[in-house]
Parts: sequence; structure tokens; C-alpha cells
Amino acid sequence: MNRRMSIYIHIPFCVKKCGYCDFLSFPVGDCGSGTTAIPDGSSKCGVPEKYLQRLFGEIRQESGDYADREVDTIFVGGGTPSLLLPRQVAALFDRVYQSFHVASDAEITIEANPGTLSKEKLEVYRQMGINRLSIGLQSADDGELAALGRIHRFSDFEKNFELARDLGFQNINIDLMSGLPGQSVESWLYTLHTAAELDPEHISAYGLIIEEGTPFYQQYGVGSAAVGKDHEKLPSEEAERQMYHETGEVLERFGYQQYEISNYAKRGYECRHNIGYWIRKEYVGFGLGAASMINNIRWKNTSDLKKYMKSTDGRDGSGGKGAIRESAGALKEEVQTLTLQEQMEETMFLGLRMNQGVSKREFEMLYGVGIEMLYGAWIHKMTAEELLLDGDRIYLSERGRDLANYVMAGFLQG
Repeated sequence: MNRRMSIYIHIPFCVKKCGYCDFLSFPVGDCGSGTTAIPDGSSKCGVPEKYLQRLFGEIRQESGDYADREVDTIFVGGGTPSLLLPRQVAALFDRVYQSFHVASDAEITIEANPGTLSKEKLEVYRQMGINRLSIGLQSADDGELAALGRIHRFSDFEKNFELARDLGFQNINIDLMSGLPGQSVESWLYTLHTAAELDPEHISAYGLIIEEGTPFYQQYGVGSAAVGKDHEKLPSEEAERQMYHETGEVLERFGYQQYEISNYAKRGYECRHNIGYWIRKEYVGFGLGAASMINNIRWKNTSDLKKYMKSTDGRDGSGGKGAIRESAGALKEEVQTLTLQEQMEETMFLGLRMNQGVSKREFEMLYGVGIEMLYGAWIHKMTAEELLLDGDRIYLSERGRDLANYVMAGFLQG
């Protein structure tokens, strides 16, 4: 039982869809319909029961393939997983614990949005072994929150954060977002200081990306067809770069170490689950659209909700096990067996996201060939441009993090 893996569970429901969001999620409807949830943390509706039953079925059906694995991180993401009612959270984790061997020291995270938490929910999280909260604050400015379409105010977040601390949570991440419409460097620094002064163990600080197909793209985006009417309200590129650089400086003064392009942690509180993605650790995803990577095979579940609901309820009239397995297999899409070259490329462009970069020795031990043999010319060029630092490990310089996509593209051999 020495093979370790991670589990991701997707809850694709939220109170409302924010204008910038392109995640696989669906806004909930009227609680009176009996099929969806409503925003209040005391809601009696929660996440649709039909979805959870399909999810539980998928976990049950697939778990046999991983009987020899030990799970050392679990991440429940969304959507808004904190819409789950206490009894639903308990049922979900009962199913996971019945189906998998979960390590005693596992890191178990659930994402939460302010305004959807309650004392009862947090108490059940603790009872079910959830030991890490990731709370989506985004901004400490109520005007910026309104512009984003968030359902909460900063005061809602404060109450949730204090309640979580009072109930014993000692590993909390706060999600923040820079580059917002109307945001200045000063207002970003206010958000940053406000969050850091609460002394969470981890802060994720992302830049807003205007994704095509979202309402924000119509309003603020720049595309081949048109420019959003309010594009000028976005901070300039110079302001965004200043926000990024000052983020590291401010958080360092508060005792946070940057360990990945957008992530900062107190020592010992780096997110083990996310690090797993960057070092190509094996993981399996459950739920709509969830991705997996096992034995150098990548796949994702269907993103079609109707197909997901149907295919994970695939017992035939006799309830035969074969029908269940065949149905579960129908969930998988975009199945890709990675070539050796693709594995090496992933090791480079995922590993370079982290401040520690990629170890030359570990790369050669893993693949039987030196990094310089494959990428020496590009590494030399990037080192000359002061975008990479080259030693026992290869890692991005501070300037290199500004141009990370350009640097990483050079490790894709086509």
C-alpha cells in the first residue's frame, strides 16, 4: 500500500454564475423546485440529491481499480461545494472512506464561498476529517465584489473566517484576485494587507483572466471580432505587473513564502494537493468534467450534465455489475496515453510553475536522459535572457515569472 494518489471531487453547482467564471458550474434555481439549492447557508435544499447519487455511484463503481492505492490528498471543488448540506457532506465522505484507503495524515480540502457557510456545516467538516478550507474572498472591497458579481460582502467573509477559527480550523487558504475592473494598485494592496493581517496559513493570488464566452468577455474583453465596451476599466499591463510584484513583497513581510506562480504559504502549509498536479502525481477525479491522470493516461469525465446523470446510473434491468462498469467507462472522454516526450514536456512546464523548479538529477533518474541533452539550447537562451536560473535545478527568475508562458512554450517540442 505504498502507492499514493490524490482524489478530486467536483460539485458543479453555485448560487449564481459570476460574470468572469468559465468553470464547469451551473447556477442553482428556486429551492421550491426540490432539485436545486438556494444561497443561504441555512438552506434546507443543498446540492441536487440526484447528482449526489450519481456521484456516489461513480465513486463506488471506480474505487475497485485503486484498491492498492493510499489516498493522501482529497480536494472537493466546484462550483460551490459549501452548498452541500451537512448531511450531504457526511454522506459524501462516508462513501469516500468506505471506498478508499485514506491516509491518516491526508490533507482534505473543501472550497467554500462566503455566504454559504454555517456553524453546522463547519462542525460537520471537522467531524468528517476535512482539515483545510479554501475560502473565495477575491477582494476586501465591497464595490469590487459587486462588480465581480459575488454574492457576499467582506463582512460575510470575516464572519465565516472567524467562525472557522473558533471551531478549530488551523489550515485556511484565502483566494484573492487582482486586475479587476476599476481596481487600482492601491485598492489591491488594501485587499492584500487585509487578508494577510487575518493570518491565514495560505494565500492564492490570481490575476483575472477574461475568458471568451463569459459575460466579462463581452463587457471587457479584446477579441478578433470586437472590443468590450468597458475594456478601459481594466488596469493597464503596467499596473497588473506592479500588483504582481508587490504581492510577493507584501506577503513576504507577513511571513509567506511564494512556492508557485500564484501561491504563497506559511512554512509547512503549501497545498499538497495542488503540488501533486505540478509534480505529475497520480490522481483520479469524480463528478462532472473531473480530470484524472493514472499510469500516464489522462482523461476527463464528460462535461455534459445529462450524459453524466444517465451514464453513471447504468444498471440494466438485472442490476448487473457489467452494465455498471460499461456505463462508468462511457463517462471518460479525451483519453490520452502520454508518450515519453509528452511526459518529459509536462515535467518541465508544470514543474517550472513552482519556485523550486525542476531537478536535473531527478529528471535524469526518471527518464534516463539529461535535461541539457533535450533542452540545452532553449535553457541557454532563457538563461542569457535572465528568464531562467540554471544550476542543480532549473527555475524561473523573478523576471521569468512575468513571462512564464513564453519560457514554458520553449519546452514543447511539437
